[in-house]
Amino acid sequence: MASLLLGACLFSAGAYSASADDKAVDIIRRADEVRSPNKPFRYTLTIHEFKTGATQPDNKQVLDISMRFMKPEGEMKADARSLARFIYPPRDKGKVLLSDWYDLWFYTPELRRPVPVSRQQRLIGQISNGDVIVTNFEYAYDATLKGEEPCGETQCYKLALVRKSAEVTWPKVDYYVEKEGDNRPYKAAYFSLDNKLIKEVLYQDFQMVLGKMRPMKIVVKEARHGKSYSVMTYSDVRYESLPESAFTRESIQRGVK
Repeated sequence: MASLLLGACLFSAGAYSASADDKAVDIIRRADEVRSPNKPFRYTLTIHEFKTGATQPDNKQVLDISMRFMKPEGEMKADARSLARFIYPPRDKGKVLLSDWYDLWFYTPELRRPVPVSRQQRLIGQISNGDVIVTNFEYAYDATLKGEEPCGETQCYKLALVRKSAEVTWPKVDYYVEKEGDNRPYKAAYFSLDNKLIKEVLYQDFQMVLGKMRPMKIVVKEARHGKSYSVMTYSDVRYESLPESAFTRESIQRGVK
C-alpha cells in the first residue's frame, strides 16, 4: 500500500470530498464494520478454484492471515497492515505476503529480501494478491448512492464507487449492500477505467463471528473466465494481539510467528 503519509491522509477528517454522498458513506462504513472488526485479528483463509462445469475444486491454497486494519477511535490511531503466511500446498510453506497501506511485498526463503509485487497479480484461480487483503471501501473510494435493487430475498442499496487514488487496485465498483439490519454486503462488481467488468464478488454464509454476522465465504468470478470461479472460506477467526513490529520486511525475514 502507498506511503504512510498517504495512508494517514486517507484516515483524516477530510477522507471523503464535500460533494460525496453522505448517506452512501454511512452505508459503506457500516458494511465495512461487517466485513472487518476494528481490532487486530487473525484467521485461516482457504481458497478453492473451480473450473467451468466442475463440482470438485481443481486447486487449493491455505493462508494464515493476520490483520491490523483499524480506523481511528479514541486514542487508537489508524492502521492498515496485513501478513499472509502460506500454509498449503507444502511447497509454498515459508512464503509470505506483507501489506503496509498500499504497498505489497512478497517473500520466500529463497529470496535475499522481500520484493514489491502488484495487488492485481494472480495468486490462484480468480484470486489476486489484493483479494486476500481486506479493502476498506470507505477510505479507498468516493461513493454515490444510485438507488435500490432486489438482491436475493431482500432489497439492496446500489452504490457507485470511484477510487480516490491510483494506488487503489480497482478503479470503479458497483457495490450492493443490504438495506435492512447492519447493512451487510451482498455483492461487489469491479470495473476497469473504461467500464469493462473485471470480476464479481459475492458475500455469503453469514455467521456470528466476533460479535457480528459476518460473511464466512466469498465467491469470486472473473468476467473473462466464463463460468470458472474461486471460493474463499474463512475459519478460526479470532482477536489476537498483533504488534506493529510484526508487520515489517525485517520481521518476515526473521520468520515472525
